[in-house]
Amino acid sequence: MNLRVPPAVERLADRLHPKLTPFERVRERHTLVVKRIEADTWQRGGGGVRERLRRILDETKPFPVRIDGVDYFADPPDGRGPVVYLAVESEGIRQLHRRLCREFPVVDDLEGENYVPHVTLARGGSVADAEQVAGTEIDAVEWTAERALTWDREHREAVDRFRLRG
Repeated sequence: MNLRVPPAVERLADRLHPKLTPFERVRERHTLVVKRIEADTWQRGGGGVRERLRRILDETKPFPVRIDGVDYFADPPDGRGPVVYLAVESEGIRQLHRRLCREFPVVDDLEGENYVPHVTLARGGSVADAEQVAGTEIDAVEWTAERALTWDREHREAVDRFRLRG
């Protein structure tokens, strides 16, 4: 389950793009993952998963989100590192993540206490390059999260769209 990011985040990522060229993979689409719901959960739960997710999101009020820095994971638990990302601050995201973790299985090493809200910019390369990008000063981007979506990793597309109603 992801949150949509506003165009200002896309513009920020575009401005940082020249600094990301040393990395193996640079993200072209940017989302903010709040909770991973693995394929086997969808397969076992069918339409019930979607309805459980809809219930939680219908009960969630829109909330503020702020991006105010660039950071990196030197050795991420999943995939090639380092991972350079936009750092996200939002108590609303953390609360929603905890609610979703009570409803759906937690992905070890990535969620629960290990969850770090972020928008991935690039991965693979050297830690020295990641440190250099992480030192970049940026203007903060703030918005209110009002929409969420489910993302199909295999087909790389949004599947369901939800409004936060609260």
